[in-house]
Amino acid sequence: MNTSTRLGVLSLLMLATAGFLAATMRAEPVAIREPLTTCPLELSDWKGERAPDFDERTLAILGVDEYINRVYLDSRKRPVGLYVGYYGSQRTGDTMHSPLNCMPGAGWSPISFNRIPISVQDSPGHRDITVNRYVIEKGLDRQLVLYWYQSHGRVVASEYWGKFYMVVDAIRTNRTDGAMVRIIVPIVNDESDAERQAIDFAQVLYPLLGRYLPS
Repeated sequence: MNTSTRLGVLSLLMLATAGFLAATMRAEPVAIREPLTTCPLELSDWKGERAPDFDERTLAILGVDEYINRVYLDSRKRPVGLYVGYYGSQRTGDTMHSPLNCMPGAGWSPISFNRIPISVQDSPGHRDITVNRYVIEKGLDRQLVLYWYQSHGRVVASEYWGKFYMVVDAIRTNRTDGAMVRIIVPIVNDESDAERQAIDFAQVLYPLLGRYLPS
């Protein structure tokens, strides 16, 4: 990168930072949405129940304003874990972060990673979203994890792009609200079965998320 390019990038960063700081001086509007807790426990053929609430230490680390932690069973009684954490504002340091920051502390280790597209229903038609796909293990247990960041109608897999868009939205709309959505499926037979199960659940869940994660 030559000197003029570096100066150009530096100038853009300074302008973006100045705009972000100016935006933080204004009161952030409260987004109109339904509470996450009203998300149905019955989603098509899936029937859910609340998982145990997080302890105070975990909540302090997450910094969420609202969350749901549930287990859903399909018609064959196969479980899927769902966590959605919503942040009404990310101006004061409570920002979304990768679940992989927390999993090692619970004894889980990532063993593979990639990103996959999922076709979802989205008014007025379908769209493809890209999500993170991890396989994690602890001892003999393995799980498949799908997760993504969602805000203002936008789905982002990258934590870094999520933070970039947060700054852009703060400048343009004075909003920094957003959420992280995570789906976990135990790997019983092989990864492809677990992936299909996770994708099926994501496709049922996604059309409802707009009620709770405002555009």
